[in-house]
Amino acid sequence: MEILITYGHREEDLASLPIRDLALFVLEREGKPINTEVSISFVDDTAMAELNERFRGMEGPTDVLSFECDNIDDDITAADGPSCPVYELGDIIVAPDVAARQSTEFGNSFEQEVSLLIVHGLLHLCGYDHIVDEEAEVMEARERELLTAWTERDLPAVSENR
Repeated sequence: MEILITYGHREEDLASLPIRDLALFVLEREGKPINTEVSISFVDDTAMAELNERFRGMEGPTDVLSFECDNIDDDITAADGPSCPVYELGDIIVAPDVAARQSTEFGNSFEQEVSLLIVHGLLHLCGYDHIVDEEAEVMEARERELLTAWTERDLPAVSENR
């Protein structure tokens, strides 16, 4: 799997975060093939507001946008190997300034908020949505499940004798 990251804004705050590892973690758990490619870009509020207006008709910056490339409904099971053509899952655009404001508002760390936005964007590329309440519940539950597993991935098992 290939994760292409572009730091167009706040690289000094983002480069040390395990963004690539988190994206790989999510894609593996979502069963994406080894030839999957995703791009993640970080932009300032102005660029995000322009994208939000152009593609969603919404004014102002949003926190994350996802743009699907290859169709998620394509049968890619036979294309899971290193010599297969790249499966371009899509592009994720994140506004780190929005993430910083939201982290303060919701009581998360900047890293937690960026991680949530990356997971959210990846799940959109994997076919999840939140337009209707039932879909939102499924997507939010999956976000929580993945973020919990991500957080606990390196924690050693706690002895029962403690």
